[in-house]
Amino acid sequence: MAELMGRDGTWTFDDAAVRIVPGHERGVHKLRQDLGEFTVPLTAMAGIAYEPARKGGRLRLRLRDGADPLLQVTGGSLPDEANPYQVAVDAARTDVAEYFVDAVRRALLLEQVPDGPADRYLLPGPAVPLSAAGVDGLASFDGERVRLEWRWNTSETKRQWGPREFSTADLEAVEWRAAAGLESGYLRFRPRGTTERVKPEHDPNAVELWGFKKESGTTALLAAAVAARLPHPSAGQDKALTASAPALPAAAAAAPAAPPADGAAGADGHDALLRRLRELGELRREGILTEEEFTATKAAVLRRFHTTD
Repeated sequence: MAELMGRDGTWTFDDAAVRIVPGHERGVHKLRQDLGEFTVPLTAMAGIAYEPARKGGRLRLRLRDGADPLLQVTGGSLPDEANPYQVAVDAARTDVAEYFVDAVRRALLLEQVPDGPADRYLLPGPAVPLSAAGVDGLASFDGERVRLEWRWNTSETKRQWGPREFSTADLEAVEWRAAAGLESGYLRFRPRGTTERVKPEHDPNAVELWGFKKESGTTALLAAAVAARLPHPSAGQDKALTASAPALPAAAAAAPAAPPADGAAGADGHDALLRRLRELGELRREGILTEEEFTATKAAVLRRFHTTD
């Protein structure tokens, strides 16, 4: 068990997941507080790093692409103070942060968690119901239906459409963009079959966003909650790959698959075991594993191998 407490919140790691509890002090970003406590399973992690600074530093948890609907829908554009996967580390806790990093990295290595993209969301997304305010409208989501209502300052185009409502079954995607320079940001819902792109101030399916105020961060959470209930982005990529794959020649398609060589599966298993044992030895030599941890982990690996052999 590893635990790190800081002004942004508390992180706890139990060898299977990182539990993140946001802080409630005045300086903690509202997005973190609205997101609340959540758990990141080991299978969703791609890595972790501690970045030392003049006074303390910062711990960053890196997730696999496509594992979290919040990171997926925001495209990594959350500012540091709003990003729930970063935590400030006080100067007095740098040793704890380094121990935390070692514990997570060791677990990722022992469990051989891939760091490539995930083909499904491994986090459930923000809790619902949620409501969020933009510049010209209000959005709400109850887990099944999205509703948009307009403010007094909305464009004539949106006012003519009136309030909008969609079920998740009606939607193809949800998009969220922060404002950049003079370009407005937006929270946009894309109904199935929509091809026309309109500027957010005139799009009846979008709420306009200016800047990244603490209050507007809730729009990112709402977008993530909707995205978590839509098909994963990889589903469309799989279809595209299937459609573009060249057809096999008739002779090749009709040919039976070659049977595996005798003992191939066993050989692969022994190779995996040897790789794991070599990795453990390297961890011991580098001082990441103590002699006791090395002995216990090696026994667990051998026991698991003989159980599945």
